[in-house]
Amino acid sequence: MPPRRYRVYGLAVRSHLSLSAPVGEGPSLGVVSLAVGRGPLVEPATARAAGRRWFGYRRLDDGAEYVRWRGLFEFLVAPDGRRIVCRALPGATADVLQTYLLGQVLSFALLKQGIEPLHATAVVVGGGAVGFLGDCGYGKSTTAAAFLQGGHRLLTDDLLVVSAGDGAVLAHPGPARIKLFPEPARVLMGGTARGTPMNGATSKLVIPLDGAPVSAVPLRALYVLAPPTARRRRAVTIRRLSPRRAFVELVRGSFNVVVLEPARLARQFELAAWLSTSVPVKSLSFPRTLAGLAAVRAAVEADLAA
Repeated sequence: MPPRRYRVYGLAVRSHLSLSAPVGEGPSLGVVSLAVGRGPLVEPATARAAGRRWFGYRRLDDGAEYVRWRGLFEFLVAPDGRRIVCRALPGATADVLQTYLLGQVLSFALLKQGIEPLHATAVVVGGGAVGFLGDCGYGKSTTAAAFLQGGHRLLTDDLLVVSAGDGAVLAHPGPARIKLFPEPARVLMGGTARGTPMNGATSKLVIPLDGAPVSAVPLRALYVLAPPTARRRRAVTIRRLSPRRAFVELVRGSFNVVVLEPARLARQFELAAWLSTSVPVKSLSFPRTLAGLAAVRAAVEADLAA
């Protein structure tokens, strides 16, 4: 198909692949072109140097980055982050390739263009974005699904890009999909929710959504989720964090822990310092039951109203 111009994470993405993202033109934070490779993207020695584990990574001498998920696909990100070449391997499907491409892989391009992403899922409540920060397995997507159940819209799942604009912190929409395990998907999104397994090692599903926002919205607040292993709580607890504590949590909530160059780490600190004094950052603890998520949604809605 002819290339189309998509909007995702504030980027203008030009792609021959059909993507689950809005199509459109306009100002952007950066530009990325997607291409499909017809053969191996790097020399065999480079591929071996990326390692034999499930996830492989190698920075090339010219600054390009080679990223691979064994048996699924490989990607090559240009030194300036403005071009990504992808190649599906025999074990991949188009939906799964797109999930990794518009998440982990695109984060390398974002970083190369000086854009620092957060490891967060965000929903739209009352015309503004509400983000949930936390590590893998903390329940960001499941918490967001409870807001979808309550009639709110998803803004982005797992990766959040923010920028300054019109005197506010703006949160940019991601792909129109959410990743959930089968039981939360059934309970929170109904029996009609259908998705594609992310990979053979997990039962988590990639579920497409309708009606996703197409433009950035003001960021109202960020909620840092308590670890699932935290001591059991019987009620929902929300506490405003001090700027110092918020700074620490925002640095911890960075997306992409592979790139550790000094310039990138400096941007992490700059973003955390800015957000910790520009947006309310709060801790959010709650009982880890699907039945209790309606109370979590109500508590956050009340907190925002207050």
